[in-house]
Order: sequence, then C-alpha cells, then structure tokens
Amino acid sequence: MKTFFGNGTGSNFGKIVAMDRFDSGRSLSPIRQAEAYWTALLNGDGVPMRAQVDPRGLENILEYTFILERIAPGLARFRLAGSHLNKLAGMEVRGMPLTAFFEPSARKQVSDVLEQVFAQPAIAEIGLASAGKLGRTQLQARMILLPLKSDLGDVSRILGVMVSDGAIGATPRRFTIPDTRLRAVAEVQAAHRKTQPTVAEFAEDQAEFKRPGSHLRLVSSRDD
Repeated sequence: MKTFFGNGTGSNFGKIVAMDRFDSGRSLSPIRQAEAYWTALLNGDGVPMRAQVDPRGLENILEYTFILERIAPGLARFRLAGSHLNKLAGMEVRGMPLTAFFEPSARKQVSDVLEQVFAQPAIAEIGLASAGKLGRTQLQARMILLPLKSDLGDVSRILGVMVSDGAIGATPRRFTIPDTRLRAVAEVQAAHRKTQPTVAEFAEDQAEFKRPGSHLRLVSSRDD
C-alpha cells in the first residue's frame, strides 16, 4: 500500500539525461498522471481550487506528491509531502521550504520559477541533477509544479510531484536545474477546451417535424 504523506527514513554534474529516458520509464509516469489529474479539474475560472484535490484521485502516486504553500515572494514551504521526498531529504520535509532540495547556486532559479507559477499562473516542469560526490551516486530527477487556488481564491498553493531515477544513496540529496519548461495555464486551458466534446457533438440529428396527415374522414349516414 502506498504511503500518503508518510514519514521518511533517515554543478559538477556531467552528462544531462535526455527527456526520452524518462518517457519510457517509471520516473515520468507520476508526473504525467498528476498533470492529467490537474487538467481534468480545469474549469471556466482557470486554476483549480486546493479543495478540489482528492488524494483518492492520486492514489497510485501519493509517495511522490506534495502540496506547497506560498509564504513570501519566491518562497514556498511544504504543507504535505509524500514519502519519496522524505527519503531524498533523509528527514520529514513538511514545513521546510522547497529551496531545501536545491544547491545554493540553484535557489534563485527556484524562486524565479515559483513566482512565475504563482503570478502568471503557469505550469513548471523542472529537470533536476544531483552530483555524485561524498559517497553519493549521480542522481537525476524531475519535478512538476501545478498551481492551485486557496479557499480565498488567490493562487497560493501548488500541487507537485517529484520523482528521482536511480539509487538515492547518502542523504540529503540536493539538486541543480539543467532545464526548465514553463507553460501558461491559459494556453493549457485553451488546448483542454479543444479536446472536450461539445453538447452539439453528443446530440442526435434532428429530423424535420412534419404534421401527420389526417386519417379521419367524415361519413354521413342516414337511417332509411
């Protein structure tokens, strides 16, 4: 059984792994599942509400899933985090800032990405790399950040997934950012609308209404 936000256990990066390595493996699958779930929540108002996110809809990927809360410009902390993130950090990450997963040289990049996710709003997909040193092997990971509205209606929450590919080794693992991809929510929403069938597409062709002809005829009869 998957652990939902459970407790965890306690660049000199060379070759950057291409995206297609993740496309065929398990590492990208939780990210695509989370994106599909978030996209299904889109409505006319754009960004989904935090209250709409139901853990049962993410049951297969809960160990990789997290919720962030914006606490200052460019800064967000974990409100909830799956067990995989705790394993990468070597500790419970709830309450910690997202920047704790990154090398000092990459933290400004993280802050800039967070602000774009909240302000545009936008979806961010980030390639991560952790160098192999001090008893650690090289480790690649990916992260997706999907904006959410709080109960007050402001975009100040994020639904995220972080998945690593390879042995975690000694912790904590901290990452640099080889690549980042940003997509405006408005663009994603427009593409989503195009894929949704309209009411007209479900309707049957309407046959022309014709008034039925009269089948009654007045018959005059006289008694002899």
